[in-house]
Amino acid sequence: MKLLLTSGGATNTSIREALIDLLGKPIADSSALCIPTAEWGHPMCTPTSAWRFIAGQSPAPMCDLGWKSVGVLELTALPSIGKERWVPWVREADVLLVDGGDATYLSHWMRQSGLADLLPSLPETVWVGVSAGSMVMTPRIGAYFVEWSSVADDCTLGVVDFSIFPHLNAFPTNTLADAELAHPAVCIYPTARPQTLALVGRRAISLALNH
Repeated sequence: MKLLLTSGGATNTSIREALIDLLGKPIADSSALCIPTAEWGHPMCTPTSAWRFIAGQSPAPMCDLGWKSVGVLELTALPSIGKERWVPWVREADVLLVDGGDATYLSHWMRQSGLADLLPSLPETVWVGVSAGSMVMTPRIGAYFVEWSSVADDCTLGVVDFSIFPHLNAFPTNTLADAELAHPAVCIYPTARPQTLALVGRRAISLALNH
């Protein structure tokens, strides 16, 4: 799987160009599935914010980029409908657009649904995360970012071997010093709103341009 790990979505030309490069074709020729699941684990998210993400009306440009088609993949529903239905939907998609919220909640439902186990068999599929949708791919997110009360720790999927501290300097407690305190034992990438990590295999490229 190819990863585009963003703090705030495809907010500038550089990030959109990186997305097209990962897709290997224009956005207008690509089919997307959007995943709002992380929203349900965060107390600041609501049914309205989930709808805004799906409808392409959220502050983070994702579903409104001009895709050939956009569908919804709600992970909490997948265990009850059977893999024979939803696995083909995922395999046919060019890109998965994954919203923010609580990364531990998203990690839980990726495992429970079976999506986490499916990812290694999707080498050409692009994962575009925003905030928690990016953080879920790391080993840990730091206790500061855990909002879901039912989780035991801050561990997530560990697809990559570093952690992400998003929204750098967007809030008084989101400084570089706070990032170092949150992740004292692992390599971290602090990311501001226009910053993104593009990963293919073990190669990571930081995109931090503001245009």
